[in-house]
Amino acid sequence: MKAQEAVRDFPSSLRECANFAKKGIEHICKKIGGRACGSSEERKAQEYMAEQMGKYADEVKLEDFKVAPYAFMGWILVDVVLVSAAALLYLINLPVLKILSLALVTVAILIVIIEFLFYKRFLDVVFPKKTSCNVIGRRKPEGEIKQRIVFSGHADSAMEWRFTYWGGPKLLISSIAVSFVGFVINLLVSALLAISEYTTQFISTGVSDVLIWVLIGWIPIYLFCSLFCRWGWYVQGANDNLTGCYGSIAVLKFLADNNIRFENTEVVAVTTGGEEAGLRGAKAYCEAHRSEDLAVDTLFIGLETLRDYEHMAIYKRDMTGTVANSQIACAIVKKGSELVGLDLKYESVFFGSSDAAAVSQSGIHATTLASMDPAPARYYHTRLDTWDNLDFRTLEKGIEVAIQTAFVFDEVGLNMPE
Repeated sequence: MKAQEAVRDFPSSLRECANFAKKGIEHICKKIGGRACGSSEERKAQEYMAEQMGKYADEVKLEDFKVAPYAFMGWILVDVVLVSAAALLYLINLPVLKILSLALVTVAILIVIIEFLFYKRFLDVVFPKKTSCNVIGRRKPEGEIKQRIVFSGHADSAMEWRFTYWGGPKLLISSIAVSFVGFVINLLVSALLAISEYTTQFISTGVSDVLIWVLIGWIPIYLFCSLFCRWGWYVQGANDNLTGCYGSIAVLKFLADNNIRFENTEVVAVTTGGEEAGLRGAKAYCEAHRSEDLAVDTLFIGLETLRDYEHMAIYKRDMTGTVANSQIACAIVKKGSELVGLDLKYESVFFGSSDAAAVSQSGIHATTLASMDPAPARYYHTRLDTWDNLDFRTLEKGIEVAIQTAFVFDEVGLNMPE
């Protein structure tokens, strides 16, 4: 069944849900502001959204979890220290220090791979802990729960990315590229210098000196790249990702306002904490609810940055392309989008990740619906991501796709052809 067929005045009801979302986003941005993972502002936003969820859900729970909020982006500063120290050690001409330099560079690269590429909680043990939370609102079916659909957005906002604000995608991408090129050069040169200590006439002293100064010459570049984040300053995050939070709550509102309960499908809205801190809230959700979600057919749909209409897409791969989302989940959202007049493409998160990746890794069918310029747009993770920079048309259409997807899932479950 189409959602439009279940409600007599569907356009009016949809518009009311979109206006509700817009007002909620504006309220949080104006009254609470930026929301660091584990901060009082994140907690206030979560409590406010829990209160609003309570109007439309049968049950709302706030679930705390411990997190090291600075561990994820903190790898930047850790690595700058490691590779800079590795280069400076060459000024002391001791063979053992060349081995130590190689070890420091190797550790730095491992941190990038483990912490950033694969979003593992690698550095959490050395960073201070705080308490974040997830909010979970459930709308029960009329009968027994035989399947479950979860819509989710993240409540925390990001530290400002200076390079995106200063120069848009060109400066952002070039700074990242230069950093990683430097890491590779540092690793290769460090390995070469370490080997030369134990291989006669492998490289001359003159060449060795030049290579050392090449490494030292990269230090100012690393120090510049340490300015990547405006440490401790958090953006409003209206689009990224209060649109996802309120898009999820709006599905519950639509069902409640129109007195709709599916026969055997539970509808859940989850607002996670700590997505910008390395998907920590999604990981905590999976640890707490994985067995429950695997006990019945469950579909998780992350709603992310409903802002750029022409870039609305379904994400079949996540976590810099290393995680495959469920093809069935993608197909269900695809069908939902077709029923509201869209032909959405399948895309891949080529740099970074979303909560759906953590859910997919836990074995639950998951995907992400996002409407974000992948360049990225200049508002992404900057002070420009404000409530008055919302795009109402995209927000409303994203909510419509989510609502229709809930109806598709209720009808076909996980039996949608891939």
